Amino acid sequence: MATDPARLTADLVRCPSVTPEEGGALALLESLLSGAGFRCVRVDRGGVANLLARWGEKGAVRSFGFNGHTDVVPVGDEDAWSVPPFAAEERDGVLYGRGATDMKSGVAAFAAAAVDFVQETPPGDGAILLAITGDEEGPAVDGTAALLDWMAAEGEAMSVCLVGEPTSRERLGDTVKIGRRGSLNAVFTVTGVQGHAAYPHRAKNPLPAMARLMDRLASAELDNGTEHFDPSTLAVVTIDTGNPATNVIPAACRATVNVRFNDRHTGESLSAWLRSEAAAVAETFGVGIDLRISVSGEAFLTPPGPFSDLVARAVEAETGVTPELSTSGGTSDARFVKDHCPVVEFGLVGKSMHQVDEHVPLPHIHSLKAIYARILRDFFA
Repeated sequence: MATDPARLTADLVRCPSVTPEEGGALALLESLLSGAGFRCVRVDRGGVANLLARWGEKGAVRSFGFNGHTDVVPVGDEDAWSVPPFAAEERDGVLYGRGATDMKSGVAAFAAAAVDFVQETPPGDGAILLAITGDEEGPAVDGTAALLDWMAAEGEAMSVCLVGEPTSRERLGDTVKIGRRGSLNAVFTVTGVQGHAAYPHRAKNPLPAMARLMDRLASAELDNGTEHFDPSTLAVVTIDTGNPATNVIPAACRATVNVRFNDRHTGESLSAWLRSEAAAVAETFGVGIDLRISVSGEAFLTPPGPFSDLVARAVEAETGVTPELSTSGGTSDARFVKDHCPVVEFGLVGKSMHQVDEHVPLPHIHSLKAIYARILRDFFA
Protein backbone atom coordinates (compact mmCIF):
# COMPACT_ATOMS: atom_id res chain seq x y z
CA MET A 1 0.00 0.00 0.00
CA ALA A 2 1.32 3.44 -0.93
CA THR A 3 2.31 5.75 1.90
CA ASP A 4 -0.19 8.60 2.23
CA PRO A 5 1.78 11.87 2.53
CA ALA A 6 -1.29 13.90 3.53
CA ARG A 7 -2.06 11.60 6.44
CA LEU A 8 1.59 11.67 7.46
CA THR A 9 1.56 15.48 7.31
CA ALA A 10 -1.47 15.56 9.60
CA ASP A 11 0.20 13.18 12.05
CA LEU A 12 3.31 15.39 12.09
CA VAL A 13 1.27 18.58 12.57
CA ARG A 14 -0.29 16.99 15.66
CA CYS A 15 3.21 16.81 17.17
CA PRO A 16 3.75 20.14 19.01
CA SER A 17 7.35 20.48 17.91
CA VAL A 18 7.87 24.20 18.54
CA THR A 19 11.60 24.70 18.17
CA PRO A 20 13.60 23.19 19.78
CA GLU A 21 11.05 20.68 21.15
CA GLU A 22 10.97 17.34 19.32
CA GLY A 23 7.28 16.93 20.11
CA GLY A 24 7.17 13.33 18.87
CA ALA A 25 7.71 14.24 15.21
CA LEU A 26 11.09 12.57 14.74
CA ALA A 27 9.98 9.52 16.72
CA LEU A 28 7.03 9.18 14.33
CA LEU A 29 9.29 9.39 11.28
CA GLU A 30 11.82 7.00 12.77
CA SER A 31 9.11 4.40 13.27
CA LEU A 32 7.89 4.77 9.67
CA LEU A 33 11.34 4.68 8.12
CA SER A 34 12.69 1.85 10.27
CA GLY A 35 9.68 -0.23 9.27
CA ALA A 36 10.58 0.33 5.62
CA GLY A 37 14.16 -0.88 6.06
CA PHE A 38 15.94 2.40 6.68
CA ARG A 39 18.74 2.43 9.23
CA CYS A 40 17.88 5.28 11.58
CA VAL A 41 20.26 7.10 13.90
CA ARG A 42 19.41 9.92 16.28
CA VAL A 43 22.08 12.58 16.04
CA ASP A 44 21.03 14.77 18.96
CA ARG A 45 23.29 17.64 20.00
CA GLY A 46 22.97 20.60 22.31
CA GLY A 47 19.47 19.63 23.39
CA VAL A 48 18.30 19.43 19.78
CA ALA A 49 16.83 16.25 18.26
CA ASN A 50 17.99 15.21 14.79
CA LEU A 51 17.42 12.08 12.70
CA LEU A 52 19.50 10.50 9.94
CA ALA A 53 17.89 7.65 8.01
CA ARG A 54 19.71 5.67 5.31
CA TRP A 55 18.49 2.98 2.95
CA GLY A 56 21.28 1.15 1.14
CA GLU A 57 24.94 0.67 1.85
CA LYS A 58 27.20 3.29 3.33
CA GLY A 59 29.57 4.52 0.65
CA ALA A 60 27.20 3.64 -2.21
CA VAL A 61 28.24 4.86 -5.65
CA ARG A 62 25.13 7.01 -5.91
CA SER A 63 23.40 8.47 -2.87
CA PHE A 64 20.45 10.83 -2.98
CA GLY A 65 19.80 13.01 0.04
CA PHE A 66 16.73 14.82 1.31
CA ASN A 67 16.97 17.48 4.00
CA GLY A 68 14.20 19.08 6.01
CA HIS A 69 13.01 20.09 9.45
CA THR A 70 10.13 19.21 11.74
CA ASP A 71 10.50 22.09 14.19
CA VAL A 72 8.05 24.95 13.80
CA VAL A 73 7.79 28.56 14.91
CA PRO A 74 5.55 29.45 17.89
CA VAL A 75 1.83 29.79 17.18
CA GLY A 76 1.62 33.37 18.45
CA ASP A 77 -1.81 34.44 19.66
CA GLU A 78 -3.67 31.13 19.74
CA ASP A 79 -6.99 32.97 20.06
CA ALA A 80 -6.39 34.46 16.61
CA TRP A 81 -6.46 31.00 15.03
CA SER A 82 -9.76 29.74 13.65
CA VAL A 83 -8.60 26.17 14.36
CA PRO A 84 -6.45 24.66 17.11
CA PRO A 85 -2.91 25.04 15.74
CA PHE A 86 -1.88 21.43 16.45
CA ALA A 87 -5.18 19.69 15.66
CA ALA A 88 -4.44 19.18 11.93
CA GLU A 89 -8.01 20.06 11.09
CA GLU A 90 -9.18 19.58 7.51
CA ARG A 91 -11.66 21.92 5.82
CA ASP A 92 -12.73 21.62 2.18
CA GLY A 93 -9.61 19.75 1.16
CA VAL A 94 -7.23 22.05 3.04
CA LEU A 95 -5.17 20.99 6.06
CA TYR A 96 -4.66 23.62 8.77
CA GLY A 97 -2.03 23.74 11.49
CA ARG A 98 1.35 25.08 12.49
CA GLY A 99 3.95 23.53 10.22
CA ALA A 100 1.43 22.46 7.58
CA THR A 101 3.39 24.42 4.97
CA ASP A 102 6.75 25.00 6.65
CA MET A 103 7.62 22.25 6.36
CA LYS A 104 6.01 19.11 7.74
CA SER A 105 4.25 18.59 4.41
CA GLY A 106 7.62 18.64 2.63
CA VAL A 107 9.13 16.15 5.05
CA ALA A 108 6.07 13.92 4.77
CA ALA A 109 6.20 14.06 0.97
CA PHE A 110 9.85 13.09 0.66
CA ALA A 111 9.62 10.47 3.40
CA ALA A 112 6.59 8.90 1.72
CA ALA A 113 8.26 9.03 -1.70
CA ALA A 114 11.43 7.42 -0.34
CA VAL A 115 9.57 4.65 1.50
CA ASP A 116 7.53 3.70 -1.55
CA PHE A 117 10.54 3.92 -3.87
CA VAL A 118 12.75 1.54 -1.91
CA GLN A 119 9.91 -0.94 -1.49
CA GLU A 120 8.80 -0.87 -5.13
CA THR A 121 12.00 -0.25 -7.16
CA PRO A 122 15.00 -0.36 -4.82
CA PRO A 123 18.21 1.00 -6.36
CA GLY A 124 20.66 -1.90 -6.21
CA ASP A 125 23.85 0.13 -6.07
CA GLY A 126 22.41 3.28 -4.54
CA ALA A 127 21.49 4.79 -1.21
CA ILE A 128 18.90 7.26 -0.03
CA LEU A 129 19.59 9.45 2.99
CA LEU A 130 17.08 11.56 4.90
CA ALA A 131 18.63 14.22 7.14
CA ILE A 132 15.87 15.70 9.29
CA THR A 133 16.47 18.28 11.99
CA GLY A 134 14.58 19.87 14.87
CA ASP A 135 16.60 23.10 14.78
CA GLU A 136 15.97 25.02 11.57
CA GLU A 137 13.60 27.65 12.93
CA GLY A 138 15.86 28.28 15.94
CA PRO A 139 19.57 29.10 16.16
CA ALA A 140 20.34 26.28 13.66
CA VAL A 141 23.64 25.57 15.43
CA ASP A 142 22.89 21.98 16.44
CA GLY A 143 20.56 20.93 13.63
CA THR A 144 21.60 20.21 10.06
CA ALA A 145 25.12 21.31 10.97
CA ALA A 146 25.23 18.55 13.60
CA LEU A 147 23.93 16.00 11.10
CA LEU A 148 26.61 16.94 8.57
CA ASP A 149 29.35 16.87 11.23
CA TRP A 150 28.24 13.37 12.25
CA MET A 151 28.09 12.23 8.64
CA ALA A 152 31.63 13.44 8.00
CA ALA A 153 32.89 11.63 11.09
CA GLU A 154 31.07 8.41 10.15
CA GLY A 155 31.92 8.37 6.46
CA GLU A 156 28.32 9.00 5.39
CA ALA A 157 27.90 11.04 2.22
CA MET A 158 25.26 12.37 -0.14
CA SER A 159 26.06 12.72 -3.83
CA VAL A 160 23.37 15.42 -4.13
CA CYS A 161 20.75 16.79 -1.76
CA LEU A 162 17.28 18.25 -2.19
CA VAL A 163 15.96 20.49 0.60
CA GLY A 164 12.17 20.35 0.80
CA GLU A 165 11.55 23.95 1.91
CA PRO A 166 8.55 25.80 0.45
CA THR A 167 10.03 27.47 -2.65
CA SER A 168 7.05 27.99 -4.96
CA ARG A 169 5.72 31.55 -5.06
CA GLU A 170 2.28 31.54 -6.67
CA ARG A 171 1.80 28.07 -8.11
CA LEU A 172 3.26 24.70 -7.20
CA GLY A 173 6.27 24.18 -9.42
CA ASP A 174 7.04 27.75 -10.39
CA THR A 175 10.34 28.07 -8.51
CA VAL A 176 13.38 25.91 -7.78
CA LYS A 177 16.04 27.46 -5.55
CA ILE A 178 19.64 26.97 -6.70
CA GLY A 179 21.21 29.27 -4.11
CA ARG A 180 20.53 31.76 -1.37
CA ARG A 181 21.66 35.24 -0.46
CA GLY A 182 23.86 35.66 2.55
CA SER A 183 22.54 37.31 5.71
CA LEU A 184 24.37 39.53 8.19
CA ASN A 185 23.17 41.40 11.28
CA ALA A 186 25.11 44.30 12.72
CA VAL A 187 24.37 46.06 16.02
CA PHE A 188 25.89 49.54 16.47
CA THR A 189 26.18 51.28 19.84
CA VAL A 190 27.15 54.95 19.71
CA THR A 191 28.35 56.29 23.05
CA GLY A 192 28.55 59.98 23.92
CA VAL A 193 28.10 61.98 27.11
CA GLN A 194 24.73 62.47 28.80
CA GLY A 195 23.64 66.01 29.59
CA HIS A 196 20.85 68.60 29.86
CA ALA A 197 19.15 69.39 26.55
CA ALA A 198 19.36 73.11 27.40
CA TYR A 199 23.15 72.90 27.61
CA PRO A 200 24.15 70.70 24.63
CA HIS A 201 27.73 72.04 24.71
CA ARG A 202 28.22 70.22 28.02
CA ALA A 203 27.14 66.89 26.51
CA LYS A 204 28.12 64.79 23.54
CA ASN A 205 24.97 63.72 21.74
CA PRO A 206 25.21 60.25 20.15
CA LEU A 207 22.05 60.72 18.07
CA PRO A 208 23.41 62.93 15.26
CA ALA A 209 26.28 60.46 14.82
CA MET A 210 23.89 57.54 14.66
CA ALA A 211 21.62 59.38 12.22
CA ARG A 212 24.58 60.14 9.96
CA LEU A 213 25.83 56.56 10.13
CA MET A 214 22.46 55.01 9.39
CA ASP A 215 21.93 57.40 6.49
CA ARG A 216 25.33 56.53 5.01
CA LEU A 217 24.66 52.82 5.28
CA ALA A 218 21.08 52.93 4.00
CA SER A 219 22.04 55.19 1.07
CA ALA A 220 24.91 53.04 -0.10
CA GLU A 221 24.50 51.05 -3.30
CA LEU A 222 26.16 47.75 -2.50
CA ASP A 223 26.03 46.40 -6.06
CA ASN A 224 23.81 46.07 -9.12
CA GLY A 225 23.21 42.35 -8.78
CA THR A 226 24.96 39.43 -10.46
CA GLU A 227 24.04 36.84 -13.07
CA HIS A 228 21.95 34.76 -10.67
CA PHE A 229 21.31 37.22 -7.80
CA ASP A 230 19.35 40.41 -7.27
CA PRO A 231 21.19 43.47 -5.88
CA SER A 232 22.27 43.22 -2.25
CA THR A 233 20.20 45.18 0.27
CA LEU A 234 20.76 46.81 3.65
CA ALA A 235 17.79 47.52 5.91
CA VAL A 236 17.88 49.59 9.11
CA VAL A 237 15.57 47.56 11.34
CA THR A 238 15.72 49.42 14.66
CA ILE A 239 17.11 52.61 16.27
CA ASP A 240 16.66 53.00 20.00
CA THR A 241 17.83 55.28 22.79
CA GLY A 242 15.54 54.12 25.59
CA ASN A 243 15.15 57.77 26.56
CA PRO A 244 11.70 58.76 27.92
CA ALA A 245 12.73 62.33 28.81
CA THR A 246 12.50 65.40 26.56
CA ASN A 247 15.13 67.44 28.38
CA VAL A 248 17.95 64.89 28.55
CA ILE A 249 20.57 64.16 25.90
CA PRO A 250 21.12 60.39 26.19
CA ALA A 251 24.49 58.81 26.75
CA ALA A 252 24.07 56.09 24.14
CA CYS A 253 22.05 55.02 21.15
CA ARG A 254 21.76 51.59 19.50
CA ALA A 255 20.75 50.53 16.02
CA THR A 256 20.60 47.28 14.09
CA VAL A 257 20.90 46.69 10.36
CA ASN A 258 20.32 43.53 8.34
CA VAL A 259 22.22 42.95 5.09
CA ARG A 260 21.08 40.41 2.50
CA PHE A 261 23.95 40.00 0.10
CA ASN A 262 24.77 38.24 -3.14
CA ASP A 263 27.89 36.44 -4.28
CA ARG A 264 29.77 39.69 -4.92
CA HIS A 265 30.33 39.88 -1.18
CA THR A 266 31.27 37.79 1.80
CA GLY A 267 30.44 38.26 5.44
CA GLU A 268 34.06 39.27 5.99
CA SER A 269 34.15 41.90 3.24
CA LEU A 270 30.88 43.47 4.41
CA SER A 271 32.06 43.45 8.02
CA ALA A 272 35.17 45.35 6.99
CA TRP A 273 33.04 47.94 5.17
CA LEU A 274 30.70 48.40 8.15
CA ARG A 275 33.65 48.87 10.51
CA SER A 276 35.19 51.43 8.16
CA GLU A 277 31.95 53.42 7.96
CA ALA A 278 31.55 53.35 11.74
CA ALA A 279 35.13 54.49 12.28
CA ALA A 280 34.69 57.43 9.88
CA VAL A 281 31.56 58.65 11.65
CA ALA A 282 33.08 58.15 15.09
CA GLU A 283 36.04 60.32 14.13
CA THR A 284 33.81 63.06 12.64
CA PHE A 285 31.58 63.33 15.70
CA GLY A 286 34.07 62.46 18.43
CA VAL A 287 32.01 59.61 19.81
CA GLY A 288 32.67 55.95 20.45
CA ILE A 289 31.02 53.34 18.25
CA ASP A 290 30.94 49.68 19.22
CA LEU A 291 29.97 47.16 16.55
CA ARG A 292 28.83 43.55 16.95
CA ILE A 293 28.36 41.52 13.77
CA SER A 294 26.86 38.07 13.23
CA VAL A 295 26.81 36.31 9.86
CA SER A 296 24.04 33.72 9.70
CA GLY A 297 24.93 32.51 6.23
CA GLU A 298 27.13 33.25 3.23
CA ALA A 299 25.76 33.67 -0.26
CA PHE A 300 26.07 30.51 -2.34
CA LEU A 301 25.08 29.15 -5.72
CA THR A 302 24.70 25.67 -7.14
CA PRO A 303 25.37 26.50 -10.79
CA PRO A 304 22.65 25.36 -13.19
CA GLY A 305 23.57 21.90 -14.44
CA PRO A 306 22.63 18.22 -14.33
CA PHE A 307 21.11 18.24 -10.83
CA SER A 308 18.97 21.36 -11.22
CA ASP A 309 17.97 20.12 -14.68
CA LEU A 310 16.85 16.78 -13.23
CA VAL A 311 14.71 18.50 -10.59
CA ALA A 312 13.25 21.00 -13.06
CA ARG A 313 12.32 18.24 -15.52
CA ALA A 314 10.53 16.27 -12.82
CA VAL A 315 8.64 19.37 -11.66
CA GLU A 316 7.52 20.16 -15.20
CA ALA A 317 6.55 16.56 -15.93
CA GLU A 318 4.29 16.38 -12.88
CA THR A 319 2.87 19.92 -12.86
CA GLY A 320 3.11 21.20 -16.42
CA VAL A 321 4.92 24.26 -15.03
CA THR A 322 8.43 25.24 -16.13
CA PRO A 323 10.16 26.35 -12.92
CA GLU A 324 12.32 29.43 -12.61
CA LEU A 325 15.77 28.83 -11.13
CA SER A 326 15.97 31.37 -8.31
CA THR A 327 18.18 32.55 -5.45
CA SER A 328 15.56 34.76 -3.78
CA GLY A 329 14.27 34.55 -0.23
CA GLY A 330 15.86 34.23 3.16
CA THR A 331 18.29 31.69 4.51
CA SER A 332 17.71 27.95 4.79
CA ASP A 333 19.67 24.90 5.86
CA ALA A 334 20.90 24.60 2.29
CA ARG A 335 23.59 27.04 3.44
CA PHE A 336 25.12 24.17 5.43
CA VAL A 337 24.50 21.41 2.90
CA LYS A 338 26.26 23.33 0.08
CA ASP A 339 29.62 22.58 1.76
CA HIS A 340 28.84 18.83 1.61
CA CYS A 341 27.41 18.31 -1.89
CA PRO A 342 25.45 20.03 -4.68
CA VAL A 343 22.11 21.20 -3.24
CA VAL A 344 18.87 22.58 -4.63
CA GLU A 345 15.57 23.34 -2.94
CA PHE A 346 12.04 22.63 -4.06
CA GLY A 347 8.74 22.56 -2.24
CA LEU A 348 5.23 23.90 -1.86
CA VAL A 349 3.82 27.41 -2.17
CA GLY A 350 4.89 29.17 1.00
CA LYS A 351 2.37 31.99 1.29
CA SER A 352 0.88 30.90 4.64
CA MET A 353 4.08 29.81 6.40
CA HIS A 354 4.58 31.36 9.86
CA GLN A 355 1.09 32.89 9.65
CA VAL A 356 -2.03 32.39 11.74
CA ASP A 357 -4.10 29.56 10.24
CA GLU A 358 -1.12 28.17 8.33
CA HIS A 359 -2.50 25.71 5.78
CA VAL A 360 -1.83 23.53 2.75
CA PRO A 361 -4.19 22.11 0.10
CA LEU A 362 -4.15 18.32 0.41
CA PRO A 363 -3.76 17.75 -3.36
CA HIS A 364 -0.54 19.77 -3.27
CA ILE A 365 1.00 17.34 -0.78
CA HIS A 366 0.20 14.41 -3.08
CA SER A 367 1.64 16.31 -6.06
CA LEU A 368 4.80 17.07 -4.12
CA LYS A 369 5.25 13.40 -3.28
CA ALA A 370 4.81 12.54 -6.97
CA ILE A 371 7.50 15.08 -7.92
CA TYR A 372 9.95 13.72 -5.35
CA ALA A 373 9.21 10.16 -6.47
CA ARG A 374 9.94 11.08 -10.09
CA ILE A 375 13.18 12.75 -9.07
CA LEU A 376 14.26 9.54 -7.32
CA ARG A 377 13.32 7.39 -10.32
CA ASP A 378 15.19 9.65 -12.73
CA PHE A 379 18.25 9.94 -10.50
CA PHE A 380 18.64 6.19 -10.11
CA ALA A 381 17.53 5.30 -13.66
